Amino acid sequence: MSKSNLQDLSIAVLVGGTSAEREVSLMSGAVIVDCLRPLCRELKVIDPQDSGWTSQLTGVDFVFNILHGGIGENGAVQGLLMSLGIPQSGSGVLGAALGMDKLKTKAIWRDLGLPVAPEALLTAESDFDQVIADLGEVFVKPAFEGSSLGMSIAKTGSELREAFARAQIFAGPVFAERRIIGEEYTVAILGDRVLPAIRLSTTADFYDYHAKYLAEDTQYFCPCGLDSETEQRIGDLALRAFAAVGCSVWGRVDLMMDSQGKVALLEVNTVPGMTTHSLVPMAGRAAGLSMSDLLVEIITRSLERGAQS
Repeated sequence: MSKSNLQDLSIAVLVGGTSAEREVSLMSGAVIVDCLRPLCRELKVIDPQDSGWTSQLTGVDFVFNILHGGIGENGAVQGLLMSLGIPQSGSGVLGAALGMDKLKTKAIWRDLGLPVAPEALLTAESDFDQVIADLGEVFVKPAFEGSSLGMSIAKTGSELREAFARAQIFAGPVFAERRIIGEEYTVAILGDRVLPAIRLSTTADFYDYHAKYLAEDTQYFCPCGLDSETEQRIGDLALRAFAAVGCSVWGRVDLMMDSQGKVALLEVNTVPGMTTHSLVPMAGRAAGLSMSDLLVEIITRSLERGAQS
């Protein structure tokens, strides 16, 4: 599908929502709306925070879902749109639901022999000192959150207990994951191919919410600095990891690489940020794709998937 073919479509962009990532979704949505409005016959901006929002879907030919977290990424919106027979961007119900759950994603990857760091599920009854003894320094993560919300580092049992208490206010179970010391990379996926990998660098302890959206000194390297063979290797791994949890059309896979070149998959993102400073558009630019090019390809591939299902 070319840009001219979009002129026949009524497109709705789902933005905002009620998750902790609402503000990021609004920023992503503003960029997408600006790009798509001149290209389609009609464009609606729909915020599920508003009552009766589903009634606004009447007459819509395609939904571009840019809801980060919550119902936008846990399969709920995907299931609703499927039941209404409205084609939508990105992964379907299964891929969205699995991708939202970091623990289930890691379990599937581990069962398939894909590399992941060891982790431990945390509860109020956990022996926090023993978890540190088993895993060493850890990241504490809410299983259902994105944008690094609720994440922190713990080096001792008491720090782990405090980190667990902070993470509990966010969605889903909380787990501790062995911290991999090394470089963080992200690989954007578009259809059956990967875009150039990006290496992330921050002066913070890790790539947290502040480093992602607010800090002035976060650095992104694309080209990422890896030799072509190694970049190909992590790209192939990202594609396998993405497909393994039922994801499709577009997304992002994050991973760590230690000083020995050993890789550990971190998570998959089925509705990545699409602001002008976000990672998927950055990788797209490195591949010669404008924001409009990215959006048209996402819509095209999503419609093709719908026609085949």
